[in-house]
Amino acid sequence: MKRLPLIPTLIVGLAIAAMIALGVWQLQRAGEKEALLALYRANLDKPTMTFPRGAPIPDAAMFRQSSVMCLEVAGWTTHGGRAADGTTGYRHIARCRTGAEGPGALVDMGVARDPTVKPTWSGGQVAGVITTEPDSTSLIGKLAGRSPPLAPMLVATEPAPGLQASAPPSPENVPNNHLAYAGQWFFFALAAGVIYFLALRRRAR
Repeated sequence: MKRLPLIPTLIVGLAIAAMIALGVWQLQRAGEKEALLALYRANLDKPTMTFPRGAPIPDAAMFRQSSVMCLEVAGWTTHGGRAADGTTGYRHIARCRTGAEGPGALVDMGVARDPTVKPTWSGGQVAGVITTEPDSTSLIGKLAGRSPPLAPMLVATEPAPGLQASAPPSPENVPNNHLAYAGQWFFFALAAGVIYFLALRRRAR
């Protein structure tokens, strides 16, 4: 023990302790995420609720049935998506005006194979399932913590004319990777300890 290099041993020990702490934290996050997914699954069977206004969306509103009155379509955006029958395509999302003031509402009105398709739907009462708008934040922005809260979006049960209904949002599509992340951190800690032990043995020889 007296021949152990003090500074390198201290650095490696602190690094291993940090990795173990991150693994434990991920285990805690896994439990929290599973509880959140249980809430989402329960939301599927709850009655229709008022469409939420603005972000962030309360957890109690995710995957609930809702409806909005789209007075006028202010514009369209397209994003890659999947139809209810499993085919891939482009989701057409309407930016709806719902009143004289306020943020309005985003409504996923269905999927088309061709991204250049221009829906003819101009508004009306829409029923569907509450989820979040597509996340367009870059990977760098996410890593830097600059991901803004996502606005609520309604995925319409009945598509606009000429479109296929989008796949309804489901809690089963929400990942829970925290157990895998925890395993990775514990593996890194073990690997660092083994590598340092082997380095010490080589140094002793």
